[in-house]
Amino acid sequence: MRIGAFRKTALALAGGLAATALAGYPAHAATGTYTGFVFNTSSVSEPTIYDFINSATTTLDMTMYELVDTTAVNDLVAREKAGVTVRVVLDGQHASYNSSAISKLKAAGVGVVESNTSRFTYTHQKTITIDGDQSMILTGNLTSKYYTTSCDYGVIDTDATDVAAIEKVFNADYANTAITPGDGDDLLWSPNTATSRLLSVINGATKTLDVEEEEFSSSSLVSAVVARAKAGVQVRVVVEDPSSYSSEVSEVKAAGGTVVGYSSSTGYYIHAKAVVADYGLSDATVELGSMNWTSNSLDSNRELGIILNDTGVEKVVETQFNSDYAGGTAQ
Repeated sequence: MRIGAFRKTALALAGGLAATALAGYPAHAATGTYTGFVFNTSSVSEPTIYDFINSATTTLDMTMYELVDTTAVNDLVAREKAGVTVRVVLDGQHASYNSSAISKLKAAGVGVVESNTSRFTYTHQKTITIDGDQSMILTGNLTSKYYTTSCDYGVIDTDATDVAAIEKVFNADYANTAITPGDGDDLLWSPNTATSRLLSVINGATKTLDVEEEEFSSSSLVSAVVARAKAGVQVRVVVEDPSSYSSEVSEVKAAGGTVVGYSSSTGYYIHAKAVVADYGLSDATVELGSMNWTSNSLDSNRELGIILNDTGVEKVVETQFNSDYAGGTAQ
């Protein structure tokens, strides 16, 4: 991670909030819709995430590991002043890093709490819910200095069961009370169901499996990827800093998979956490979320992700994956 032990955490949704995304997002809907998006270094005047924040009319609940973005903070303050009830849960380990945002939000009357570090090692989740009927699930944080160089994804989810599950967990975390998260229709949580549900995506691949991860050390997940490659599935992996995962990379390659990597601290950075299984087939599946493939992230942190059979989201992630795979260094 990019801050201390978590130095590699950034939100740049495939390169930055000041960047290209799918145009707009769905209007409030009674039935669930999903909009996947990617940010890259092509500029756009009003990033999707700011538009999303500014569209809140009654409530806005945010859980964020890092919040160091003046525009986003100002937008939250403006929503509060406009009569929207704004509440924010920030990681308790990052009080000093998030201190500017905390001070400004509290001064404006925004409800801000820092997560209980005895309950979770890190609150690493990155989610924004507006008006109780739309949730934005991200793989990265609101840390503007990384926006132009990092790769990340997001999904806007209007599935009512998903949003209700996310809000129930938010309310518990905001109140610092214990809860067992519900998976709704499409969700996976750490620490609860992340490992088992990720394994279901990996093990379900029959033709192709594309994996894009910042960290790549979970023995159970890597072993599942290796097993798929041995079973004849075309496995491709994009990973940040492959030298840190040399044994895992070697296992994938020995099983017949291919791996490319990125390793520049100042250049393009793979912060994404995403999997696409059997792209182009009728039962293709895409997963993305805040959880890294590490034991700490999967077993000890508060994390949230989403698993979908949605051709639109699959295409967004797969298109960016192909670009990142083509641009990486073969291992």
